[in-house]
Amino acid sequence: MLDSFMPVPLQAFVGFGTVANVGTIMLGTTVGLVIGHRLDERTRSTLIDLLGLFTLMTAVLSLLPAAGDRFSRAVSGQLALIVVLIGLAVGAVIGSLVGIEERIEQLGVWTRGLLARGGAAGDQDVVDRHRFVQAFLTSTLLFCVGPMTVLGSLSDGLGTGQHVLLTKALMDGVASIALASAMGAGVYLSAAGVLVVQGLLTAGGWWLGRLLDAAQIDSLSIAGGVILLGLGLRLLDIRQVRVADLTPGLVMAPLLFSLARLL
Repeated sequence: MLDSFMPVPLQAFVGFGTVANVGTIMLGTTVGLVIGHRLDERTRSTLIDLLGLFTLMTAVLSLLPAAGDRFSRAVSGQLALIVVLIGLAVGAVIGSLVGIEERIEQLGVWTRGLLARGGAAGDQDVVDRHRFVQAFLTSTLLFCVGPMTVLGSLSDGLGTGQHVLLTKALMDGVASIALASAMGAGVYLSAAGVLVVQGLLTAGGWWLGRLLDAAQIDSLSIAGGVILLGLGLRLLDIRQVRVADLTPGLVMAPLLFSLARLL
């Protein structure tokens, strides 16, 4: 089961961790927009580079279970990693066929146009629209992809503690300052993604957490770490990895891992 959590009792209502997370993103984005115009382009670029490096560090931490005995014992040796790789590959094919990244970008463009028509923003050229969409896409993936999102939400739903999501809320708040100062108001929209994703996971925590054992959680963590590596490379402008298309791997990797153990 979720033995990676310490049995910390809830201090507030179920879902408080997600509410706090949304609040820190909104606050951090506001702070970033307020101070953003006071920063030159070089400083904003450096902040994004820092966030990219931090994302890579988070990815490495997420990959650590791959070196653990618990993960390798669950499915014999190197086969465990191969199963996760296959799960990510299947997820990538599904994501590409569905066009997840394009759909997220279209949502960002539609939202940006809606704000402009409603008078919340002035006329924007192609560069500004692209900037808004990239801010929305990058921040949504950063805040919604990763083991802390899944594990923290499950822990909240199961009533075993909100400390993981509260820690994530603090991290996301700081990250949103950097993102908003460098990329703009599109970061606000990521709060909706966090509310939906973590809210659903928390609601499903009552039964989903009881279906996943520690080794399956490890496979999920490793899959999330690989996706975060892609996001880090994207933030550092090394390669524009289509990370949104990889996200179905977060479901396929634990699923195939479970099937491999049965076989």
